Amino acid sequence: MVPIEELVFVGLNGYALALDRRTGDLVWKNSDMHSGYVTLLLDGDRLIVSTNGYIYALDPLTGKTLWHNPLKGFGQGAPTALVSVRGQASASLLPQVAAEIAKAAVMAGTPATYG
Repeated sequence: MVPIEELVFVGLNGYALALDRRTGDLVWKNSDMHSGYVTLLLDGDRLIVSTNGYIYALDPLTGKTLWHNPLKGFGQGAPTALVSVRGQASASLLPQVAAEIAKAAVMAGTPATYG
């Protein structure tokens, strides 16, 4: 099984997909969604997927649907936002991300600031 840090998630034409970030190979696909624009949020141990007024929670390692909610009465279409307090980078990657931000800021000649 590919570790979560090595996956890239893609929402496309009613599919949620995971690719191996090193090779680009398809790791898994989930076509349980209805067709349309797919929005994704990695929420800790869940990949939250929204399309056409439906919300799905997938296992990000396997693509298996853990639950879904049709959000009846809220309409159809693409969401304007998906937000979670858990939707963040892996803690082990944060120092590396901070270093890359600081490096990019130095190269651009602007100070790096963190909220």
